[in-house]
Amino acid sequence: MLPEQQQNLLSLIGAAVAAVAPEARPTLTLERPKVAAHGDVASNVAMQIAKPLKRNPRDLAQAIVDALLAQSGADALIAAAEIAGPGFINLRLSAAAKQQVITAVREQGAAFGRAARADRKVLVEFVSANPTGPLHVGHARQAALGDAMCRLFDASGWDVTREFYYNDAGNQIHNLAISVQARARGFVPDGDGFPEDGYRGEYIADIAADYVAKKSVQAADCEPVQATGDLDSLDDIRRFAVAYLRREQDLDLQAFDLKFDNYYLESSLYTSGRVDKTVQRLIDAGHTYELDGALWLRTTELGEGDDKDRVMRKSEGGYTYFVPDVAYHVAKWERGFTKAVNIQGSDHHGTIARVRSGLQGLDVGIPKGYPDYVLHKMVKVVRSGEEVKISKRAGSYVTLRDLIDWVGRDAVRFFLISRKADTEFTFDVDLALKQSDENPVFYIQYAHARVNSVIAQWGGDVSTVASADITLLTAEREFALMQRLAEFPAIIAQAASELAPHHIAFWLTAVASDFHAFYNAERVLVDDEALRLARLALLLATKQVIANGLALLGVSAPERLVRADIPSADPAA
Repeated sequence: MLPEQQQNLLSLIGAAVAAVAPEARPTLTLERPKVAAHGDVASNVAMQIAKPLKRNPRDLAQAIVDALLAQSGADALIAAAEIAGPGFINLRLSAAAKQQVITAVREQGAAFGRAARADRKVLVEFVSANPTGPLHVGHARQAALGDAMCRLFDASGWDVTREFYYNDAGNQIHNLAISVQARARGFVPDGDGFPEDGYRGEYIADIAADYVAKKSVQAADCEPVQATGDLDSLDDIRRFAVAYLRREQDLDLQAFDLKFDNYYLESSLYTSGRVDKTVQRLIDAGHTYELDGALWLRTTELGEGDDKDRVMRKSEGGYTYFVPDVAYHVAKWERGFTKAVNIQGSDHHGTIARVRSGLQGLDVGIPKGYPDYVLHKMVKVVRSGEEVKISKRAGSYVTLRDLIDWVGRDAVRFFLISRKADTEFTFDVDLALKQSDENPVFYIQYAHARVNSVIAQWGGDVSTVASADITLLTAEREFALMQRLAEFPAIIAQAASELAPHHIAFWLTAVASDFHAFYNAERVLVDDEALRLARLALLLATKQVIANGLALLGVSAPERLVRADIPSADPAA
């Protein structure tokens, strides 16, 4: 049901409870019955309050129902009510309540499902790849999840900032530089003299060639870097290689139609003194100690669930990797982001308690549990029935642009969002190319395009549909589809609050299923003009909601698709 309908119904139930048991203080919620035949919505309020009131829950539920149905305006929402099981109140919505979604979608259009703007900010950090190679499918999953999450927050009224954190400091960047240096000097990855921990992908040879040729490169957020060609200057090589790969990653992101609002460099945390300042504050606060020449943080005492204390500064010098992360999140907080979400690979699980503990130790007002984390598992790619191995060091891994080239951006985005982030996922390239019901993104897009086909066959003036008498929509499949469309605002709110964009993918598949079931059961272009216009109004509402939902995933809603085994127009016309 629509949000305003839900609020009205909750108010009516609250008033009924107050009339029957004024001393009760229940938490009012609505849910869909597990069995659709039992009703449209259900409330457990009677069971909540029966025990403290020392009353029989079924008797109490009946009293609440009687008071509910006696209220003014209840009949506009409720067609029937019944008591089930130990005291559930099952309600059936009125036909008018179900039909109202068509008017709401027509009036709100692309804004249907979106919440009002609110004065709250969220920073979502994702992808954040080391500039040591092109973006691989793990980064692709982050890109799809992160961008969809940002779209969900935006639809929920948040002011959203997308941020890419570049780990441009540390051993991996050193290994990149010496790898480029070795290739520039003629060493091959499998030969003598190539660094043991070097990167072996062919892109290293490309960087080396451009460096020797003294070319210039420029990433999206920085000044051009001119190669000096000096093979003895590791600093020059490092600067050029990092800029080169940052530009390559920019191109990957452009192919994915993804833009970041801000890029944050790990190196800036050191050059600005933020890391040293953060460490000193933790020392001054008494949260550290020296042991075996290393500096340790008392993470076990800082209330964020770490199982042992952690080294901050190694005995041989240099900070461990979570220390700059703590400094980085202080910077997020100081920039006014009271909510921050990090989307990272599951290998970052051990970092969570350390970062949060460090933030608590600083005592700067950051709440426990800051930031939020979404950890995703890696992706296995299968093509022609065989796994495509992912090996970054060997240079044979599948890149984001590989996937886009193979199946297109829409399929990449949808497939990588279509499962919960913390589950393993197999990206089946062959399935993503299928033009059939087996391919969920095609199935959904086809529902959208199918509406256009019917409208074209009808050939009438679409503006006349606005005057359709939607009270004529009373068939079972019509009601099912209308109820599904009305869920959209609640699904957005749920997906945003749970940091779970896969809910949108699942829901869109259900919408497409309900649409196709309606389409196959009911003739749209009937001779009765009034009924024809009413069903066209339902089709147009469905098309709009599908487009709105796909937009949340960054997936297009094409006007036309061709599939040989589905008729392109109304089969019964």
